[in-house]
Amino acid sequence: MRKNALVIALFAGLAVPAAAVAACRTGGADAAPAPAPADSLQTGIALFQRGEYAKAEATLREATGPDASAYLAASLAKQKKYAEAEAPARAALEVSPTNEVALAALGESLVGQHKFDEAIEKMSDAIKRKPDFAYAYFWRGQAYYGKKKADRMVSDFETFLKLAPKSPEAPIVRQLLSRLG
Repeated sequence: MRKNALVIALFAGLAVPAAAVAACRTGGADAAPAPAPADSLQTGIALFQRGEYAKAEATLREATGPDASAYLAASLAKQKKYAEAEAPARAALEVSPTNEVALAALGESLVGQHKFDEAIEKMSDAIKRKPDFAYAYFWRGQAYYGKKKADRMVSDFETFLKLAPKSPEAPIVRQLLSRLG
Protein backbone atom coordinates (compact mmCIF):
# COMPACT_ATOMS: atom_id res chain seq x y z
CA MET A 1 0.00 0.00 0.00
CA ARG A 2 2.89 2.36 0.74
CA LYS A 3 4.26 1.83 -2.76
CA ASN A 4 0.96 2.79 -4.34
CA ALA A 5 0.64 5.90 -2.21
CA LEU A 6 4.11 7.03 -3.21
CA VAL A 7 3.46 6.48 -6.91
CA ILE A 8 0.14 8.31 -6.63
CA ALA A 9 2.03 11.16 -4.96
CA LEU A 10 4.34 11.14 -7.94
CA PHE A 11 1.37 11.69 -10.23
CA ALA A 12 -0.11 14.40 -8.02
CA GLY A 13 3.17 16.09 -7.18
CA LEU A 14 4.13 17.09 -10.71
CA ALA A 15 4.02 20.84 -10.47
CA VAL A 16 6.35 21.47 -13.40
CA PRO A 17 5.50 20.55 -16.99
CA ALA A 18 7.25 17.25 -17.42
CA ALA A 19 7.28 17.27 -21.17
CA ALA A 20 8.42 20.70 -21.90
CA VAL A 21 10.74 21.36 -19.01
CA ALA A 22 13.65 19.46 -20.51
CA ALA A 23 13.22 21.02 -23.92
CA CYS A 24 12.46 24.60 -23.04
CA ARG A 25 13.41 25.49 -19.50
CA THR A 26 15.90 28.31 -19.42
CA GLY A 27 16.51 28.69 -15.74
CA GLY A 28 15.33 28.00 -12.23
CA ALA A 29 12.55 29.62 -10.29
CA ASP A 30 14.75 32.58 -9.56
CA ALA A 31 15.72 33.14 -13.20
CA ALA A 32 15.21 36.64 -14.57
CA PRO A 33 11.83 37.17 -16.22
CA ALA A 34 11.85 36.70 -19.96
CA PRO A 35 11.79 39.87 -22.05
CA ALA A 36 8.44 40.68 -23.59
CA PRO A 37 8.65 39.20 -27.09
CA ALA A 38 6.80 40.88 -29.94
CA ASP A 39 4.87 37.92 -31.32
CA SER A 40 2.34 35.58 -29.73
CA LEU A 41 4.47 32.44 -30.14
CA GLN A 42 7.45 33.85 -28.25
CA THR A 43 5.17 35.48 -25.66
CA GLY A 44 3.33 32.17 -25.16
CA ILE A 45 6.57 30.23 -24.77
CA ALA A 46 7.87 32.78 -22.24
CA LEU A 47 4.62 32.55 -20.25
CA PHE A 48 4.80 28.76 -20.34
CA GLN A 49 8.39 28.76 -19.12
CA ARG A 50 7.35 30.93 -16.18
CA GLY A 51 4.57 28.50 -15.30
CA GLU A 52 1.75 30.84 -16.32
CA TYR A 53 -0.10 28.11 -18.18
CA ALA A 54 -3.53 29.73 -18.54
CA LYS A 55 -2.00 32.92 -19.94
CA ALA A 56 0.26 30.86 -22.19
CA GLU A 57 -2.76 28.93 -23.45
CA ALA A 58 -4.66 32.12 -24.31
CA THR A 59 -1.65 33.61 -26.10
CA LEU A 60 -0.70 30.43 -27.95
CA ARG A 61 -4.23 30.04 -29.32
CA GLU A 62 -3.41 33.14 -31.43
CA ALA A 63 -0.14 31.67 -32.73
CA THR A 64 0.35 29.23 -35.59
CA GLY A 65 2.77 26.47 -36.46
CA PRO A 66 4.03 23.29 -34.83
CA ASP A 67 5.82 25.02 -31.95
CA ALA A 68 2.65 26.94 -31.09
CA SER A 69 0.67 23.68 -31.13
CA ALA A 70 3.29 21.91 -29.02
CA TYR A 71 3.38 24.61 -26.34
CA LEU A 72 -0.39 24.94 -26.41
CA ALA A 73 -0.67 21.21 -25.77
CA ALA A 74 1.86 21.42 -22.95
CA SER A 75 0.03 24.39 -21.40
CA LEU A 76 -3.27 22.52 -21.54
CA ALA A 77 -1.74 19.36 -20.06
CA LYS A 78 -0.25 21.34 -17.18
CA GLN A 79 -3.75 22.63 -16.44
CA LYS A 80 -4.98 19.01 -16.46
CA LYS A 81 -7.00 19.62 -19.63
CA TYR A 82 -5.72 16.31 -20.93
CA ALA A 83 -8.37 15.58 -23.58
CA GLU A 84 -8.02 19.07 -25.00
CA ALA A 85 -4.19 18.81 -25.04
CA GLU A 86 -4.15 15.69 -27.18
CA ALA A 87 -5.17 17.28 -30.53
CA PRO A 88 -2.59 20.10 -30.61
CA ALA A 89 0.13 17.68 -29.51
CA ARG A 90 -0.74 15.35 -32.36
CA ALA A 91 -0.90 18.28 -34.82
CA ALA A 92 2.60 19.38 -33.83
CA LEU A 93 3.91 15.84 -34.16
CA GLU A 94 2.48 15.46 -37.67
CA VAL A 95 4.78 18.27 -38.78
CA SER A 96 7.68 17.60 -36.42
CA PRO A 97 7.68 13.94 -35.21
CA THR A 98 10.55 14.47 -32.74
CA ASN A 99 9.32 17.71 -31.14
CA GLU A 100 10.12 17.06 -27.47
CA VAL A 101 7.54 19.50 -26.12
CA ALA A 102 4.77 17.90 -28.19
CA LEU A 103 5.90 14.35 -27.39
CA ALA A 104 5.92 14.99 -23.68
CA ALA A 105 2.58 16.81 -23.82
CA LEU A 106 1.10 13.86 -25.70
CA GLY A 107 2.49 11.43 -23.13
CA GLU A 108 1.12 13.50 -20.28
CA SER A 109 -2.28 13.90 -21.95
CA LEU A 110 -2.63 10.18 -22.70
CA VAL A 111 -1.59 9.14 -19.19
CA GLY A 112 -3.91 11.78 -17.74
CA GLN A 113 -6.78 10.27 -19.73
CA HIS A 114 -5.81 6.73 -18.63
CA LYS A 115 -5.02 5.77 -22.24
CA PHE A 116 -2.11 3.71 -21.00
CA ASP A 117 -1.72 1.36 -23.98
CA GLU A 118 -1.62 4.25 -26.43
CA ALA A 119 0.79 6.18 -24.21
CA ILE A 120 3.12 3.16 -24.11
CA GLU A 121 2.90 2.82 -27.90
CA LYS A 122 3.52 6.53 -28.60
CA MET A 123 6.34 6.88 -26.09
CA SER A 124 7.96 3.67 -27.36
CA ASP A 125 7.84 5.10 -30.90
CA ALA A 126 9.39 8.32 -29.59
CA ILE A 127 12.18 6.34 -27.91
CA LYS A 128 12.92 4.53 -31.19
CA ARG A 129 13.28 7.89 -32.94
CA LYS A 130 15.08 9.64 -30.11
CA PRO A 131 16.55 7.17 -27.58
CA ASP A 132 17.91 9.94 -25.35
CA PHE A 133 14.56 11.69 -24.81
CA ALA A 134 14.17 11.38 -21.04
CA TYR A 135 10.53 12.37 -20.80
CA ALA A 136 9.43 9.61 -23.17
CA TYR A 137 10.76 7.16 -20.55
CA PHE A 138 9.10 9.17 -17.78
CA TRP A 139 5.64 9.11 -19.36
CA ARG A 140 5.97 5.52 -20.54
CA GLY A 141 6.90 4.63 -16.95
CA GLN A 142 3.77 6.41 -15.74
CA ALA A 143 1.70 4.42 -18.26
CA TYR A 144 3.30 1.17 -17.10
CA TYR A 145 2.35 2.10 -13.56
CA GLY A 146 -1.24 2.58 -14.72
CA LYS A 147 -1.11 -0.90 -16.26
CA LYS A 148 0.34 -2.29 -13.02
CA LYS A 149 3.60 -3.32 -14.70
CA ALA A 150 5.98 -2.27 -11.95
CA ASP A 151 9.07 -3.94 -13.43
CA ARG A 152 8.75 -1.97 -16.66
CA MET A 153 7.95 1.22 -14.76
CA VAL A 154 11.10 0.81 -12.69
CA SER A 155 13.22 0.23 -15.79
CA ASP A 156 11.86 3.33 -17.51
CA PHE A 157 12.25 5.47 -14.39
CA GLU A 158 15.86 4.31 -13.98
CA THR A 159 16.56 5.29 -17.59
CA PHE A 160 14.80 8.62 -17.03
CA LEU A 161 17.09 9.33 -14.08
CA LYS A 162 20.20 8.46 -16.10
CA LEU A 163 19.13 10.87 -18.84
CA ALA A 164 17.72 13.66 -16.66
CA PRO A 165 19.34 13.41 -13.20
CA LYS A 166 18.69 17.07 -12.41
CA SER A 167 15.11 17.27 -13.70
CA PRO A 168 12.41 18.65 -11.40
CA GLU A 169 10.87 15.17 -11.20
CA ALA A 170 14.12 13.37 -10.39
CA PRO A 171 13.91 13.61 -6.56
CA ILE A 172 10.39 12.17 -6.53
CA VAL A 173 11.36 9.37 -8.92
CA ARG A 174 14.46 8.57 -6.84
CA GLN A 175 12.35 8.43 -3.69
CA LEU A 176 9.86 6.13 -5.38
CA LEU A 177 12.55 3.77 -6.62
CA SER A 178 14.29 3.66 -3.25
CA ARG A 179 10.99 2.74 -1.57
CA LEU A 180 10.38 -0.01 -4.09
CA GLY A 181 13.96 -1.31 -3.79
